[in-house]
Amino acid sequence: MREFEDAKDKVLMGPEKRSMVMSQSEKELTAWHEAGHAIVALKVPKADPVHKATIIPRGRALGMVMQLPEDDKMSMSRIEMTSRLAIMMGGRVAEEEKFGMDAVTAGAASDIQQATRLARAMVTRWGLSEAVGPVDYADDQGQVFLGQQLVQNSSVSEETSKRIEEEVRKLIQQGMDDARAIMVEHRDQWTLIAEGLLEYETLTGDEIRAMMDGKMPDRPDEPDEPSGGSAVPVIGKRRKDSGGEGFSGGEPEPA
Repeated sequence: MREFEDAKDKVLMGPEKRSMVMSQSEKELTAWHEAGHAIVALKVPKADPVHKATIIPRGRALGMVMQLPEDDKMSMSRIEMTSRLAIMMGGRVAEEEKFGMDAVTAGAASDIQQATRLARAMVTRWGLSEAVGPVDYADDQGQVFLGQQLVQNSSVSEETSKRIEEEVRKLIQQGMDDARAIMVEHRDQWTLIAEGLLEYETLTGDEIRAMMDGKMPDRPDEPDEPSGGSAVPVIGKRRKDSGGEGFSGGEPEPA
């Protein structure tokens, strides 16, 4: 099961990069950033359960919070979308709340991009903005976000494009406000998650929920030096050299 879990995490979150050297300040900022995502995901009205949080670099990210749905989902409700916006912006808000605006990093770039895409789809594709109405502007907008293509297209007026800009920004700002309110109200639990990530580097969803109930993770069998993942078993025995000791070339015999 350990190897299944490692394989699943590698596919979903990318390979671990334990060789990447992070300063203590970077680790602290990443821990609070990811703890911000996690606490918001646990407190919003509607969200998929938190599966795992880590500050071990994976793929192109310095840390990650992974959520997994409990069932197959064919659609998403508006409350799930607004909750998702709050979760996405939780990392950026966490940096502001903990370290101040001057210390905010570019680490939330991907979060902002995803939040912008979701908010834009809510306004231009799914008709979830009262100010814009249930009209599909996605085809006119294409891949350009509120740019010249909207203004130049004859079917979208400049006034409508400005209204779309305002609605997208309003949705993202509301997500930030919701995330900030959660972190202010549950600062103690947010702090627990951040400190837990600094100590253990990776926490499962069950461990995070247990920590919030006052029970710290119990890992008595964990080695001092963590491995970089499951070892790949070698098939067959290795050949010994002529002296009968050691290995020659490290090549396994054919199975």
